Amino acid sequence: MGLRINDIAPDFTADSTAGKISLHDWIGDSYAILFSHPKDFTPVCTTEFGAVAQLAPEFAKRKTKVMGISVDSVEEHIKWKADIAAFAGAPADFPIIDDTSLTVAKLYDMLPAEAYLPDGRTPADSATVRTVFIIGPDKKVRLMMTYPMSVGRNFAEILRALDAVQATDGAPFATPANWVPGQDVILALSVSTEDGTARFGDVDVKLPYLRTVKAPK
Repeated sequence: MGLRINDIAPDFTADSTAGKISLHDWIGDSYAILFSHPKDFTPVCTTEFGAVAQLAPEFAKRKTKVMGISVDSVEEHIKWKADIAAFAGAPADFPIIDDTSLTVAKLYDMLPAEAYLPDGRTPADSATVRTVFIIGPDKKVRLMMTYPMSVGRNFAEILRALDAVQATDGAPFATPANWVPGQDVILALSVSTEDGTARFGDVDVKLPYLRTVKAPK
């Protein structure tokens, strides 16, 4: 069975541009984002790593660590980081792990378990390694996104999704479509309108099953 929301994120130890990393120890009590790529020195991936480099202060504000995963070696990653910094105008200071063995790609169901990709593989060979995971401090998978080769990821949306995960974590809320921080949240059906009013202030009853409140700060 594949990896699911609320599963414990599989732990692993791997070499990276920041040295050897064990995932769970590295996450600690933070949130974490893992985002994977099919190959170094490819155009879409370079723009995506550049976007993450530019957003480093935003992830830091949210106490969220970021890790890149690519099916190339640490040596290749280090060379590629120079291109990323030149393109983005910001250094890619987050770790990028070496997954030449495809161990992490298989552990996280990014590739078929029987996949075998020989040396000299092209980005198309590892096309399904194009995934985002948001992981909580409890090491549980909170969100997964998978993209095709031709579609660059929208990291503003990934940041928005992270905000929504954090806003609803352990709280009786959900976020409506297109929610951004500062907007109202949906009160869980498990909370009565009376209790919701007592705990969170005015409850806006739009429908019997759709009630919103101001998001606590």
